[in-house]
Parts: sequence; structure tokens; C-alpha cells
Amino acid sequence: HNDGKKSEYRSRFVIVATGYYDNPNRLHVPGEELPKVSHYYTDPHPFFGKNVLIVGGKNSACIAGLELHRYGARVTVVHRRPEIKQSVKYWILPDFLNRVNEGAIALHLNSVVQSILPESVKIRDTQTNATIDIPNDFVFALTGYRPDETFLRACGIDVDDETLVPQHHPETLETNVPGLYVAGSISAGKETNKLFIENGRFHGGVIVKSILEK
Repeated sequence: HNDGKKSEYRSRFVIVATGYYDNPNRLHVPGEELPKVSHYYTDPHPFFGKNVLIVGGKNSACIAGLELHRYGARVTVVHRRPEIKQSVKYWILPDFLNRVNEGAIALHLNSVVQSILPESVKIRDTQTNATIDIPNDFVFALTGYRPDETFLRACGIDVDDETLVPQHHPETLETNVPGLYVAGSISAGKETNKLFIENGRFHGGVIVKSILEK
């Protein structure tokens, strides 16, 4: 704790492991800043008996939809694509689609949120442009996240403009700045589907090995 004062630390080696969950992909629609809107799914219990709308069509949206349904929420899922992603975990996807088919979860495909109001959400069908108002108490906008590349660039790291992957050696995780490493999901840029706990947990050992060999 330094009472808000800037401090300077010197080190031969620095590891950047800032993740990417701090920067959600926003909807950019009126009402997104209302208190009832969250880009992070937390816990299903507070939403018993509530009308909950989920925006998204990947793992997070499906898992949240199932949990909220099973804890008594009335769940609606809105997805801009014509189908739920087939890459959803194999034990989650059939469970989710079965709940949709039996009418337990409402699913609107080829649809986007147009505006969020205190007691409802207006969605638009991208095929017909028809709009409907859905009664709503809470919105989970689970539309993914993006890394904050501004800090990486400020450190001198070259970052791919399209993928946001920082330049680094795949075998050492050292960036184009000598002594500066990246670890965890920040090393994958937008390509976070390539990095999981199962393989990301080895980054620490890889970096330590590289440092000890210098």
C-alpha cells in the first residue's frame, strides 16, 4: 500500500499474466448500463422466480441457462447465429437443447438485443426485422471477452492487430522484449479457445526453465 503514489521496481525478468476477463464484448445498445445487466454470470439462487435473459450461444450461455432454469428462473436465451455453437461441451449441448425442445428454456436464434428497459428487453429478428418485447428482471450478456492489448503495447510488445496475440516464443513464452514474458490466457489474444487450465498450467514451469537457462 503506497497511498496512491507511484512506485518503481526494477527487475531482470517480468511476467505478464493479466488474463482477459476484465474486458467484456459489449452489446452497445441502450440500457446496457442498467444495474440489472451483467457481463459476468455469478450464482443462480438470487434469480428464483425471475425473468432472466441470456445473450450468447457458447459454453457460458448454455451453462448459465441450465443452472438458472434448475434453480427456478424463467430463462430466455438470445443468440445472433442460426444455431447454438456445436463446440459447446459435449455433455452440456444435448442437455441444453433438450430443455429448449421441451419448452423449459426459450431460445431465440438469429436474434439480437435492440434495447434494454427496466422491466423488459426488446429483441430483433435479424431475418425478418420483427421485434418483440420480453418481460425481464435481469440480463446476463455472456458475449465473450477480449484482452487489453494497450498495456502490452505500452511495454513494447508487438501485438497482432487482428488476433491480439502478443509476439512470443512458443517454447519459452518470452516476448520480443528480452526478459518480458506472457503467461496464461493473455498469451492467446482472441484465440482463447486454444488455451485451457489443462495446458495453461504449464506456463509457469516453461518460463522458470527459460529464466534459469539465461
